[in-house]
Amino acid sequence: MWQAISHQLSEVLDRPFKISEKEVLEGGDINECYCIGDGTDRYFVKLNDRERLVMFETEAESLRLLNETDCIQVPQFIHLGTSKDRAFIVLNYLPTKVIDNQSAYTLGEQLARMHAWGEQGEYGFDLDNYIGLTPQPNQWCRKWCRFFAEQRIAWQLQLCSEKGIDFGNIDTITSKVIDLLVHHQPKPSLLHGDLWHGNTAVTVTGPIIYDPASYWGDRECDIAMTELFGGFPPSFYEGYQSVWPLEDGYEKRKTLYNLYHVLNHCNLFGGSYITQAEHMMEELGLK
Repeated sequence: MWQAISHQLSEVLDRPFKISEKEVLEGGDINECYCIGDGTDRYFVKLNDRERLVMFETEAESLRLLNETDCIQVPQFIHLGTSKDRAFIVLNYLPTKVIDNQSAYTLGEQLARMHAWGEQGEYGFDLDNYIGLTPQPNQWCRKWCRFFAEQRIAWQLQLCSEKGIDFGNIDTITSKVIDLLVHHQPKPSLLHGDLWHGNTAVTVTGPIIYDPASYWGDRECDIAMTELFGGFPPSFYEGYQSVWPLEDGYEKRKTLYNLYHVLNHCNLFGGSYITQAEHMMEELGLK
């Protein structure tokens, strides 16, 4: 496998690349992560089973588009490949540290500018991708209420149902979600899509975001997730608000948007997330 990576990188870089250093990095529960180097350059490598190649392909497309905004730093895509039984993605390697108050303010400003970037008339993405290990559908849709109700909440409820987790009649809940959002038609913003504090850091050149699950949607979805698992300093929200203040009604929509991620955790982990999802649905009047 490492020989295959070395050989393919040599072709991509158009120079010999022989791995002389390899360090295991923390990378969560999904992928194996390494820093590799040849004494001159260092790269970040994520590995998984060969059948997971599509996950890396969709990540590469998200990174490409986020990078195109030129608003916020993301890892630079280097190469995507396979060996006999493994798939891998190679990105540039940047030493990072946890975000402090000042860099969090800057991150908030940059995220607001990213959300304002581009002109897209519909909600969705050119590719279906993944939120964690869960497939995430992104079929283009003109109405935000239908996109979120059908491709986010109803999708997760169906996956839950297939695992024996029943939250009630899916069509009824979907209709209620549509009603909650029917008068909310925000500008489609390019989203990170999985913006919890573990997917942010700071480098010598400023904040960086990574491991995206991007699509065009309501910018409030990104902001809501930053509040779901905590970890973002108040200065982050101050920075965001200084560029593009949030609209009235965000506080209630926040719970609805975070229900998507809690339902995803129900699918992935079960346990207390099921109770949390039930409480959120009751608060929203979905049950």
